[in-house]
Order: sequence, then C-alpha cells, then structure tokens
Amino acid sequence: MGVKDIFSNWIVRNLVAAAALVIALLFIAIVSLKFITKHDQVLTVPDFTNMQVSEAKALAADSGVRVEVADSVFVRRMAKGAVYRQDPTAGSAVKEGRRVLLVINAVNAKKVTVPNVVGCSMRQAKAELLSRGLRLGNLVYVNDIATNNVLKQQIRGRDVRPGTQVDSETAVDLVVGLSSSDNTTNVPKVIGLKSTPAVDVVHDYSLNVKRMVYDDSVLNYADSLDAVVYRQSPETSDVPTAMGSEMTLYLTVNPERIPKR
Repeated sequence: MGVKDIFSNWIVRNLVAAAALVIALLFIAIVSLKFITKHDQVLTVPDFTNMQVSEAKALAADSGVRVEVADSVFVRRMAKGAVYRQDPTAGSAVKEGRRVLLVINAVNAKKVTVPNVVGCSMRQAKAELLSRGLRLGNLVYVNDIATNNVLKQQIRGRDVRPGTQVDSETAVDLVVGLSSSDNTTNVPKVIGLKSTPAVDVVHDYSLNVKRMVYDDSVLNYADSLDAVVYRQSPETSDVPTAMGSEMTLYLTVNPERIPKR
C-alpha cells in the first residue's frame, strides 16, 4: 500500500487533520500567552526616592509602571511629601504595569510630649527621649557635684517644660553636671558604624558630634541612613579628653571606602 493509498483512507485523513488542528491551537495558545503575560518583556523600576508624588507618577507613566502611596512616615530632615522608600526597589526588573508602593514623608509632623528628664542620668534621659520619639541633641556640661546628672532640658537653647507638645524627632539638648573629679573620657572608635549607632556611641562616651560630613557617594536621605563612618576626627585614643568635646564624622556608601570589619 502506497502513501497515496494511506492518505486516501478517511480515518487517516481525519487523524492527520485533528493532529494539525491540535498543533495549530497549541501554537496560537503559546503566542497568546506570551502576548498576554508579556513573556521576556521586563522593565527596570526607576528610583522615585526624594521625588514628590506628582513627579513619581509622571516618571512611572513614562517608565511603564504605576505608583501608589501605601504609607507615610515623618523624617524631619527630608522634604515634606517626598518619597522616602519604595517597593520594589529601584533597579528591580518587573513586568509592564507593575504597581510600585511608595512610603512618603508626611506633610505634618507627629506631635509628641516632652518628658521630664531633669534629675536623671544622661543615659536614662537619652533612653526616655528616644522612647518618646525625640532625639538627644547636644550635651552641655556645667560644673556640678555629679557628672552626667541632667540639670536642664532645652530645645534650641531654651528651657522646655515637661508636657510640652513638639514635633517628633525634635532634638533635646541636655545640660548636665561635670564634677572636678570626674570630667574626662576617651575618644571611641566609630569607624565602620552607620550614622545613628555612631552618634549613639559618641553620646555614650559623653562627647558631641560637631559635624557629619557625607562624601559624594551619598546622593539622598536614604543613602545618608545607610552611610558608614570611614573616618573620624579626632581618631580613637587612650589619652583622656574633656567631656563635652566634639567629634567630626565622615561617612560614605562607597564600598571601596567602607572599612572591612
């Protein structure tokens, strides 16, 4: 029986037609699925940080994604209404139309109550301020019988009463005692620490941060939070220094400058 005779059989012809139809349907399904899911077509999520929401929406439209404000925080040193954080992060590979959730800096600061830390030790006062959503500012030392005993609490050089309502993250300066028999400390090593823990260590050693100098790798507020101290002045030393002395910290996010720990 020849090939012609085989294909002249109606059963064979129907089987071949059915197989051809299945193959065609599979091909259409694969092509359609690729089109619907945009298979292998990915976009790169832009960096929306520090932008206003209107700017972020315009950039998102141009980039093929969409943005949505999911939450807000209050960061004093950041522009009000600016994007603080995003998810997915900048540089992520996503499909067209992906929703990017934004956390923005609140327009209005949260109000908190100033506690009474007069009479506390400096460390106790610091912990209490942090628990209330405030920051420890400068340590101002004056002669007294007890070192690091809090004598006054101030904001921008003026005494502040307990119960006063202020913006969260406000810096509260402490006027603390300094006895003649206990008035020196050592310079700690804060190289390798991020900014917040570095400042905490400086304060724990009864010293102040005069300046925080960020190099050109720090481009925005988010970078400043991740920046690491790569140099400090003065350097760590076992030679005693006066309490209340100042330190300058130099910070970076450049991996080549970050010291290996």
